[in-house]
Amino acid sequence: MKAAVLTVSDSCAAGSRVDESGPAIVKRLTDAGWTIEETTIVPDEQVEIAGILEQWSMERHVNAIITTGGTGFSPRDVTPEATLSVVDRRAPGISEAIRLYGLNKGVPTACLSRAEAGLRATTLIVNLPGSLKAVQDGMDVLIPLLPHALEMIAGKGH
Repeated sequence: MKAAVLTVSDSCAAGSRVDESGPAIVKRLTDAGWTIEETTIVPDEQVEIAGILEQWSMERHVNAIITTGGTGFSPRDVTPEATLSVVDRRAPGISEAIRLYGLNKGVPTACLSRAEAGLRATTLIVNLPGSLKAVQDGMDVLIPLLPHALEMIAGKGH
């Protein structure tokens, strides 16, 4: 299973803040047996985000791309829009499950995430918020779902 991790953050891209969320995703995936093909940090720029999502899904042929950051209400938060511009099919249940998990853990702000999930060809793209805690919660949901999701994407049925 091959994955890529994209951190979307103006401050991390500028070097004024250290990215903690991207490395946390990488660790959870590698601990679960995944190979990480790509990681990078970009500013909150929709065209740049979409371009990387397209490149990694179509040229690198990764099974999953997990993004972190850019899912909130700030005018610069455009990761969901970039994701929707490249996916062929949405997978709303994944984002709904992640938000519900946070709400059930007593995090009322979990419902403020505008994160999306969807398929670009045979690559699953999932947005997670930028906070380390939200990433940890999101990965708690994703790690058990990903193997079955990839089997379905590969046509192996339910």
